[in-house]
Amino acid sequence: MHASVGSGHRVAAEAIKQALEHINQTCTKQLDHFPGRMNIELFDVLDFARIPISGDKTATMFIGPTRPIYDLTWRYWLTGRLLWSGGTAWSRVMFPAFTRWVRETKPVAIITTHITAANIAVGARMITRQRYPVICVPTDYEVEGMWPHRYADLFCVGTESMAETLRARKVPEERIMVTGIPARNDFRAGYNRTEVRREWNIPQNKKIALVLAGANLPTPYKLFREILRSAMPRLKAMNNLHLIFLTGKDCAYADELKATFAIENMQNVIALGYTTDVARLMAASDFCICKPGGLTVTECLCSETPMLLVGRAYGQEKSNARLLTSLGAALHVQTSRELVEAIRYMTTLESALDAMRSTEDYLRKPDAAIEIAMASLQAAFATVDDDTLTRWRKRPFMSFYWGHQPAHTR
Repeated sequence: MHASVGSGHRVAAEAIKQALEHINQTCTKQLDHFPGRMNIELFDVLDFARIPISGDKTATMFIGPTRPIYDLTWRYWLTGRLLWSGGTAWSRVMFPAFTRWVRETKPVAIITTHITAANIAVGARMITRQRYPVICVPTDYEVEGMWPHRYADLFCVGTESMAETLRARKVPEERIMVTGIPARNDFRAGYNRTEVRREWNIPQNKKIALVLAGANLPTPYKLFREILRSAMPRLKAMNNLHLIFLTGKDCAYADELKATFAIENMQNVIALGYTTDVARLMAASDFCICKPGGLTVTECLCSETPMLLVGRAYGQEKSNARLLTSLGAALHVQTSRELVEAIRYMTTLESALDAMRSTEDYLRKPDAAIEIAMASLQAAFATVDDDTLTRWRKRPFMSFYWGHQPAHTR
């Protein structure tokens, strides 16, 4: 279960569903206590809301002047010590339809890739008094403060630093796994760069930069696109560079790009619309130019593609950018001048790209979806101990608690 706030949470949920389907078809006989084939369903939790909610439009509220408000939940809620534990509040007020679904369907486990989905799953379990584990899969490289910390049964996180955040929030060690963030199967496959370039008519003798600039809503990409537009006149002079813009389903932006290319007489660019071949294009590229979204950078890591992160980061994107740049897996720029210099650096110094790929190996976890799926099944069919039953019997409306001093502070 995900929430349609951007596309990353849905993509992560789809990756886990792919892994579960693979296990369902090939591995069920090897699983202890497994009663038979699974019925796997994928939901957007916002579809169950009492009042219609547009997740994408809600996400645009946390840009510009309202950004500091959103940052309060990243990385710590309020002071960094007062934390949300979980409760039935959201389920009772906004999501009774999902509670009815749980009561009727009786799921054996709920895997969530968004905090709203996690809280609703916990609340529905409390209200219906059913027994099922709630598995939380944060899709960024830090853990937001509003996850249901004490009432979740398993956190599958991307890095050890995220696990350290959860330890400070008093989440027991046995309920934390460092699995990586799940990516879809096509980002786990190996591709021949030369063949992919030949197939897409991409120059073989140039550095290829894949620009991930597409989105359903353009607002979150406003600054990103402005920086790229300002850099265009200087990028066209780089003879050793070829840019591939992916505009997704934003046809208006694709038309705007093509007009800009014509005005600037740029010969080293191409704009592509929506494609399902992103993994192959990423594998054929020398580096990606992108925003620091959790799933985007995870896909780059799985594809072993160095990253150039563009634009001022907020909330989860700030955490992602900080982790990647601190380890040397990416560069982060906030102006068009910085962008041009970073591209020049990455296209002229091969050792820089090699160093970034080497660091990415430290973070790469291409089998994360399989690990999460297996851990979820083990949680679903394991014997429930007394401590877990005691925790599941609690039904607070709202619950907060005082955590330890965070290991990592902003």
